[in-house]
Amino acid sequence: MQADKKLNLKAEFTAPSFEDWKKVAEADLKGAPYDKKLITKTYEGIDLQPIYTAEDIRDLPVAKEFPGGGLQSRGSQAQGPVATPWKICQDIPAGLAEDFNDILKRDLDRGQTAISVVLDRATRRGVDADFAKPGEVGIGGLSVSGTQSLSRAFSGIALDSYPVFVKAGYSGLPFLALLIASLKKDGRATSGLTGSVESDPLGYLAAEGQLPVSLNQIYNEMKTATNWVRIHKINLKTIGIDTTVYQEAGATAVQELAAAMATLVTYLEELTERGVSPSDIAPCIRFTFGIGTHYFMEIAKFRAARILWTQILTAYGLDPADYPMSIHAKTSSMTQTDFDPYVNLLRTTTEAFSAAVGGVGSLHTHAFDESWSVPDEFSRRIARNTQIILAEESHLSSLIDPAGGSYFIEKLTADLAGASWELFKQIQEKDGMAAVLQTGYLAEEVRKAADARRADIAKRKSVIVGVNAYANIREDLPKPVVPDADAIFTKRAEYLQKYRVSGGQEKHIRILETLEKAGAEKSEKQVDLAIEAALEGATLGELTQILRSGKENGPTVPAFIPFSVAADFSGLRKKALNYKAQKGHLPQVFLANMGPLVQYKGRSDFSRGFFETGGFEVLSPAGFETAELAAKGALESKAPVVVICSTDETYPELVPVIVKEIKSGNPGVVVVLAGYPKEQVEAHKAAGVDEFIFLGADVIKTLTGIWSKF
Repeated sequence: MQADKKLNLKAEFTAPSFEDWKKVAEADLKGAPYDKKLITKTYEGIDLQPIYTAEDIRDLPVAKEFPGGGLQSRGSQAQGPVATPWKICQDIPAGLAEDFNDILKRDLDRGQTAISVVLDRATRRGVDADFAKPGEVGIGGLSVSGTQSLSRAFSGIALDSYPVFVKAGYSGLPFLALLIASLKKDGRATSGLTGSVESDPLGYLAAEGQLPVSLNQIYNEMKTATNWVRIHKINLKTIGIDTTVYQEAGATAVQELAAAMATLVTYLEELTERGVSPSDIAPCIRFTFGIGTHYFMEIAKFRAARILWTQILTAYGLDPADYPMSIHAKTSSMTQTDFDPYVNLLRTTTEAFSAAVGGVGSLHTHAFDESWSVPDEFSRRIARNTQIILAEESHLSSLIDPAGGSYFIEKLTADLAGASWELFKQIQEKDGMAAVLQTGYLAEEVRKAADARRADIAKRKSVIVGVNAYANIREDLPKPVVPDADAIFTKRAEYLQKYRVSGGQEKHIRILETLEKAGAEKSEKQVDLAIEAALEGATLGELTQILRSGKENGPTVPAFIPFSVAADFSGLRKKALNYKAQKGHLPQVFLANMGPLVQYKGRSDFSRGFFETGGFEVLSPAGFETAELAAKGALESKAPVVVICSTDETYPELVPVIVKEIKSGNPGVVVVLAGYPKEQVEAHKAAGVDEFIFLGADVIKTLTGIWSKF
């Protein structure tokens, strides 16, 4: 080649085709099935290929689109997060307004960029604290009963500098009136207020199992709130679509997206029937999605969500470019563990990373102890800093659609959107989201998905670090910080009881008169009257009651049961710790390692990992030269479980002798064989082997069975 001649790889070498690559791959597999070894089957029913090429996306619309245009899978803005970084929107773990205020000020000073108000159960139901029960007040969220609660919660905070997001439960109308009244009482302008006060009756119904008032009444309130913020030009979203209840019950990405879109269409239909135009509804909607640990699937989920949103808005005659999808995301409680909790940091980071790459508008990252304790300042700081590092040190906020152009993610996005659309159509054919909640169809489908996840975790097909792999048996279960529910309830109830008797008779008469007017009003003026009543001193419970006086109760539905990847293994670990509290040590397993290291090491290491996931202490001596010595060592250890570790070739000779010696010395010992040589199994059972452990065995079933034997 001449020195001045430029190297042109494309001209010099012929690019191999996919078929060329596949032939080489199949040869390397040496007869193993290609589909089984190289294609990954997901819970969504989507097969992940080992390699993707330009051919996979050639006919997809996204191949010809740019960020901010088309189906918006590449983002709703041309500049993506460069123009508008995602909001760091951490939930505040406080039940009392003064505590909420202290934490919020501290966290805003340290990097939080949005205010998230999570309400306790009583407040979401529209029940004042003194009419609720302990455990419903100030647990899991902020207790709010009047304007003074909100004044204390937001004292000294510039609400026009941060968006305020409130998940108000099944109806946000009473809380909206209370919030506006609080701002007016404190002399704050409402013109700079942004964020949301969200009504999400179907999400609430799925989470709680019932509604205290009819859906018809709630949709009327949703209409009133949506029209009121539009008329008064207040930049608050009033409609929430929260799918975390499905995701945290074990739903697939397909099920979560289909549920979100079916809920969207339900709300659009109900409000348009009540005279609200789709162009007024669309900008008032905010979605909340959970984030799972399948990194690429989660990126594709957020991109697919925008495709589905675009398709639905187009069907309602809207130009999607005018209505960017508002997406909030939360890392999943489902993937959090109580044992080895610092590993939660890794799971949260990958989940947050996928949400950022997927293009969410705001994000909550779980504190590593959030699922089983009240997060303290340290764990909140780590959770918040996870986002700051992703934005500022990993520079994710400086990239426009970093996943764009990836053959894999673009194809996965299209496949996911297509599968979700098909399930969405099935839900619509079954009369929509409310119907599939009431019949239990969706709950049953999600349960099947959760069962599949549970089976894979039990068999260690899905690895959960610190749970079903690399378990640290030397750690104790962390002690959770649990709020005093009775003390919080008493404090709030006593405060409200004193508040109710304060002021003169004229004040109470004015409140009652204004409440009666609000209850009789059918237009958007109802909100103005409710604000007036709140300014006079009406509580959230009184506002809620007057809006729904005499209204019928709502539906009940089968519950979505929260799923935890760690629950089954955590139960075994706790059982082992209880055993330790009684006996002074963890339940022990003796490994009867036979022969030289090379003979037993593979199965010995496997056995250690298998039993440590259940909290067992594993005693692993050097290899024994004879079966008699192995049995003697096992009996001397006094371990209730003995595992024979060697090779299939040596088992026929070793197993009968070891088992006979052990059972003669102590019939109660559980003898386990490491491995499952199919042609030998019946003979080993006849010799007295109680259990077999092997790759693909159900660890939970096996260890539960072993526990029952001693």
